[in-house]
Amino acid sequence: MDERVGAVRVTGELGAPSRWLWLVKWVLLLPHLLVLSALWLAFAVVGVLAFFAILATGRYPRPLFDFSVGVLRWSWRVHYYGYAALGTDRYPPFTLADVPDYPARLAVDYPPRLSRGLVLVKWWLLALPHYVVVGLLAGGGLWVAGTSGDGFHWGAGGLIGVLTLVAGVVLLVRGTYPRPLHDLLVGLDRWVLRVAAYAALLTDEYPPFRLDTGPTEPDGGAPGPSTATPAPPAAAESTSDLPAIGGPAPHREGWTVGRVLALITGSVVAMAAVGVLTGGIAVLVADRTQRDADGYLSTPQRVLASGGHAVTAPRVDLDADPGWSWAAAAVGEVSVRVRAGDRAVFVGVAPADDVDRYLGGVAHAVLRADGENGPTTEEVAGWQSPARPAAAGFWTASATGTGTVALDWAPAPGEWTVVVMNADASAGVRVRASVGATAPALPWIAVALFATGAAALACGAALVVGAARRAGAAGPPS
Repeated sequence: MDERVGAVRVTGELGAPSRWLWLVKWVLLLPHLLVLSALWLAFAVVGVLAFFAILATGRYPRPLFDFSVGVLRWSWRVHYYGYAALGTDRYPPFTLADVPDYPARLAVDYPPRLSRGLVLVKWWLLALPHYVVVGLLAGGGLWVAGTSGDGFHWGAGGLIGVLTLVAGVVLLVRGTYPRPLHDLLVGLDRWVLRVAAYAALLTDEYPPFRLDTGPTEPDGGAPGPSTATPAPPAAAESTSDLPAIGGPAPHREGWTVGRVLALITGSVVAMAAVGVLTGGIAVLVADRTQRDADGYLSTPQRVLASGGHAVTAPRVDLDADPGWSWAAAAVGEVSVRVRAGDRAVFVGVAPADDVDRYLGGVAHAVLRADGENGPTTEEVAGWQSPARPAAAGFWTASATGTGTVALDWAPAPGEWTVVVMNADASAGVRVRASVGATAPALPWIAVALFATGAAALACGAALVVGAARRAGAAGPPS
């Protein structure tokens, strides 16, 4: 019997896989991969909750522990059937619970206590040497499993993937699976799963730097229940000597389909809530720290240039619909800042039709997009020379000068165009420009995001905690 608290035990009994089925298992496994993608998302959320629970109490909440081990167990069955071993043609069951007669099994003894200090460092600092090894074995799959939750890929690359492909080719040619190769693959997968359990905070037992090959653990068989969690009489009568999730049957039966769905839904809602709260923080930080001396939030300065007489922005259509007043209040006053050095420049905003008539037949550039390398413009050919812009009487707002020229404008309904020119209307325009807005609604937007995120987080937490409590309170199976 294995007396270690938190021991991770992995078994994989070789079946009689067919020559050709492995070629299409990727299709057959699609339903499992879809389910596992949701389970691993919940696994990541459960890991965060467990981190704080261990830090506060020194214990991994038992229902959450059972769920996390169940996800690892499900993943191991799928991998063993699929492209981390190809060890069986028996289709994996859709369950978190242990299936005693399935060829691939996994168990982690429930630890009554976990180190509060280790939880701060073991999943990243202490596990780093193993991550290097597992990166070679699994092609980076465990790193994904331990950090982002997308953990069902580990057999797709690395040494495990290469050896599994070799096993598949041998199966295709000879019709038999080389047992030494199978035993090696199970040993490599066992290493990956031990590190996964350690990185997921399920155990404080540091994974050994040892390759234990073979279908069973190195003690010669599947160990019985851990002394940390004694098995009830019903479990002692089982024909299997490998325990379920950490031992007792009552916990194994706690995670029903409805409770798992509630946990997944709560995890999705909680992660979305964190995103909304992060957005609220970003809005608040921008409102408090990113305004200039005049109170504007501005874009970075960009170079605007044209060989013609002007650079214009595309038409801006501000419809006078019922929502306009809300949008105008949110945006506030707009400021266009232009730096031109010693040469006098003109910047103005006017109704788009008036600008079209003024620049009709005049060579100029129209701003189209702002890419990674700066704004792109489209040159419009022309043959006429325009009048000095300050002499035109249609500008709604304008400014002229040298150095930095600022055009401040309160947007109103209509179609508008912003124009930048040399003050004498000569050709060859080159300036640096930015656009800013007072955005007085930002604090209210931040409050709305915080309120929405807090409500969503509370709903997600209620679903997760409720599912875990019901799973933990489940009685023994009838």
